[in-house]
Amino acid sequence: MWWILSIIPQFMKILPGPPAVITAFIKGIQGTLFTDIGVSLMRVAIGFVLAFIIAVPVGFLMGWYRWAQGIFEPWIQFFRTIPPIALIPMVVIVLGIGESAKIFVIWAAAFLTIVISVYQGVKNVDITLLKAAKVLGANDWDLFFDVVIPASFPYILVGVRIGLASAWSTLVAAELIASQHGLGSMIEQAGLYYQVSIIILGILLIGVIGFLMDRGVLWMERRLTGWQEKVS
Repeated sequence: MWWILSIIPQFMKILPGPPAVITAFIKGIQGTLFTDIGVSLMRVAIGFVLAFIIAVPVGFLMGWYRWAQGIFEPWIQFFRTIPPIALIPMVVIVLGIGESAKIFVIWAAAFLTIVISVYQGVKNVDITLLKAAKVLGANDWDLFFDVVIPASFPYILVGVRIGLASAWSTLVAAELIASQHGLGSMIEQAGLYYQVSIIILGILLIGVIGFLMDRGVLWMERRLTGWQEKVS
């Protein structure tokens, strides 16, 4: 369909065909394309890892202690309604235009997704499991590590999957902050010079890399939660 649309006169000037995008890819390989991909991956990785490290304990606290839920949940729910791109002007004022600002925007998108998933996982632990563990003499420490964490582990992996997608999808917005390299920056600069083939190339690369990341997390989820009963 893409190829057919690219040869229709009405679309020829605004939609380059696959050969033009392949040519742009080859030229990019000879230029800074791998650098742009590497920089984007680095930003997403740092933002996502920081989000995961902070979101998991916060999510467990919210799900396990009512006081933590009262403190954190209203703020998290409030900021979840704000698109990360809306934070960019304030982030620039506070953090400047360096790497920390870009990583913070990615972190915010991933954190808000992961923490809710972990929180829901803890809240949805079967109360029967908790009661059975108490009958067998488990204390609060045993309940948390031997019941709550294993039972909520599938939710954690779902949060990882969605959080990684959120981090990757926020990449372009983050790289609008005075970036010299990165796929988002590449798309933005190509838009300024009306280089549509490079814009499409950047979109395709973001989609393909994001898809591969998602497949990797899905594979890990299947390997680590094989014990979980699934509806056939």
